Amino acid sequence: MADATPEPIATFCGDCDCGCPQLFVDPEAPVEKRVRITDDFGQQVQMSEEQFADLVAQAKAGALDRLTTTAVTV
Repeated sequence: MADATPEPIATFCGDCDCGCPQLFVDPEAPVEKRVRITDDFGQQVQMSEEQFADLVAQAKAGALDRLTTTAVTV
């Protein structure tokens, strides 16, 4: 992975200063680790662009819908 942190392409929150989860694409990383999702606890998941495209396709098809319908709102 490159030393410089690429700019995020999406931030999932943005309404606070908590270190919101972010999505990055790092063209300098190995192919199997180009997509990086970080959370607000300093952890990260790395995957290929192909794996991420599959995740997005499944989400668009409704595979993750139950997560949003069971989430508790405060």
